[in-house]
Amino acid sequence: MRSRQRMFAAVMRLLLKCLRLGRRRRFKLVRQAEQLWHYGQLCLRSLLYNSFTNSDVVLDSLFEPIYWLVDHVTRWFGVVFVALVIGLTSSIVAIVYICLLPLILQTYTPAWICWHLAYGHWNLIMIVFHYYMAITTSPGHPPQAKDDLTGVSICRKCIAPKPARTHHCSICNRCVLKMDHHCPWLNNCVGHYNHRYFFSFCLFMTMGCIYCSISGWEMFRDAYAAIERMKLLEKERLQVAANQTYYQTPPPTFSFRQRAFHKSVVYLWVLCSSVALALGALTVWHATLITRGETSIERHINKKERQRLQKKGKVFRNPYTYGGWENWKLFLGVDMPRHWLTRVLLPSPHLPHGTGLSWDLPPCVTEQRAPLLAI
Repeated sequence: MRSRQRMFAAVMRLLLKCLRLGRRRRFKLVRQAEQLWHYGQLCLRSLLYNSFTNSDVVLDSLFEPIYWLVDHVTRWFGVVFVALVIGLTSSIVAIVYICLLPLILQTYTPAWICWHLAYGHWNLIMIVFHYYMAITTSPGHPPQAKDDLTGVSICRKCIAPKPARTHHCSICNRCVLKMDHHCPWLNNCVGHYNHRYFFSFCLFMTMGCIYCSISGWEMFRDAYAAIERMKLLEKERLQVAANQTYYQTPPPTFSFRQRAFHKSVVYLWVLCSSVALALGALTVWHATLITRGETSIERHINKKERQRLQKKGKVFRNPYTYGGWENWKLFLGVDMPRHWLTRVLLPSPHLPHGTGLSWDLPPCVTEQRAPLLAI
């Protein structure tokens, strides 16, 4: 009996010992897992930590694959977009000359005819000139001779000095002077030397679309009503033909020329109104940036810098702005009053102020400012 009790006690002691060892091993594994977890967090934070990280940086990181896709698609479809702009614009001009101009000459008074002919052709010339100059003019690139170039930073992709306001275009794969953005509708970057052409094209194209929308509103209403009447008469004609016993098709109510005329007027008004809304919003946005003396890229940079300095109780000042009016004069290249006519209201291929490599005080600006800072 005692031997059995001893054996039972020995077995119980062995079982308790095993349980204790199991607990120790379990605690040891849990401790090791916690250590690995904290070590992994430390490694991740050491690699990814950035004191400037915020929601914008996180969103940019998440959308990086989309940006890569857009860059490569834009690179290959730029020619298609340019052809689309030329094709749509040419179709509107053809409709105006073929369909609307004869009607204007027959129904309008001589004064209104002179107004439409003068304004319409002036607007068309300005659109064609500025679009051609925007797509054919190089935005400007830093020179290849790196020894003579004074840069405020180094481009991480070109591994070369980068002047102030210069940014690298991932689509063109080059640094662009005073880069604003890469425009697929131009198949070209918008930079120092063609920024004025780009904005002028947007402005005059918007003005032309608004002009066509307002001038063609009554024609659009009549054409739309005529198309609805065509559809109704076509339905009635088919019903009458189905109830007849003979096989002769009734003659059409409207001729092909009438149908083409009404549909062309509707197409012109819808396209011009849509472009006026979309391109008008873009034009207002760029006009706001020009008034502030900054580009689209600098707007995001300045916003972050303004928020950073605001937390420190400081005020951010854009070193490239001279005031709204002076910014517009500098952007348009207006050095004297007559330039508003010769350089703004008429086609002008004059170059912008400066070379895009340095940003000294222009002669047309009298306001003094603080020394330039790198953006």
